[in-house]
Amino acid sequence: MQEVFKRYLNYLKAECNASPYTLRNYRTDLMGTYKRGPGKGFFQFLKIKQIADFSEVDKGVIRDYLAWLIEQGVEKVSLVRKLSALRSFYRYLLNEGLLKTSPIPINASGRKGNRSALSPKLDKKLPVFLNDVEINRLLTMPDLSKPEGLRDRALLELLYASGLRVSEIWQLNLENIDQESREIRVLGKGSKERMTLMGLPAFKALQNYLRQGRLELLKNRGNKAVFLNKQGQRLSIRGIQKNLKHYAQAAGILKDVHPHVLRHTFATHMLNGGADLRVVQELLGHADLSSTQIYTHVTKQQARKVYLTTHPLARE
Repeated sequence: MQEVFKRYLNYLKAECNASPYTLRNYRTDLMGTYKRGPGKGFFQFLKIKQIADFSEVDKGVIRDYLAWLIEQGVEKVSLVRKLSALRSFYRYLLNEGLLKTSPIPINASGRKGNRSALSPKLDKKLPVFLNDVEINRLLTMPDLSKPEGLRDRALLELLYASGLRVSEIWQLNLENIDQESREIRVLGKGSKERMTLMGLPAFKALQNYLRQGRLELLKNRGNKAVFLNKQGQRLSIRGIQKNLKHYAQAAGILKDVHPHVLRHTFATHMLNGGADLRVVQELLGHADLSSTQIYTHVTKQQARKVYLTTHPLARE
């Protein structure tokens, strides 16, 4: 089974142009890992159940797997992601003729359809974002006297100014940045390329880092990555997450701050400032407008403020 899975990963990389981040997620969801407690991968579950062939997997096994994950405290959003990874894998098995039927309902087109009875219904949660005071405090935390501080200031400014995903900022190379137009070319989900922008504060922070901090971190090595660690290698996603959490705690922010919170903050502040929803959709790289519309829920307070200050009768 592991050999089939290796061929599947090669297929995702060669035929679907899957990013390294996507490949890592699929590998974790299906093969599993023991880094954070008991393994929760699908293949690990099959090993426990002594199932040695994909043809032995039916809907009952899938349901048992989901129940097993729930018993281990896996959240609904992670269940849905793991089920999506399974659906994609079984679609591959069908297309390759390795199986005749799938234990998971799959559309012939391969596109998202109605929610399967196996899929848990997700609770709708409003995105966590930082207010003006919190984001300004966070941005001032890095020590600009150190190369790592210059790097992290540029990193935080860029995450907030552009709304980039952590996977997108992690894989940025020098040639992806146009300093003259202050544009950034990124490769998003599904290997879709788009252009995003950065404001003057982010641009200045990035310039300072590239001219000073990055040169010290590079240590005469040939590396095209924008953000580097102390060894002169590309700063890892885990490193970005760890540094952000450190600065959030130092700033006294009680919220659970991770890179996606800055993406939420970007979108929320854009809409609060009057940006068109479709413009924000384009900048975020959302394929579906509904993915962007969730941010409109957190702008109602701003709408009320505008109404009370602009409508003639509202002021009486």
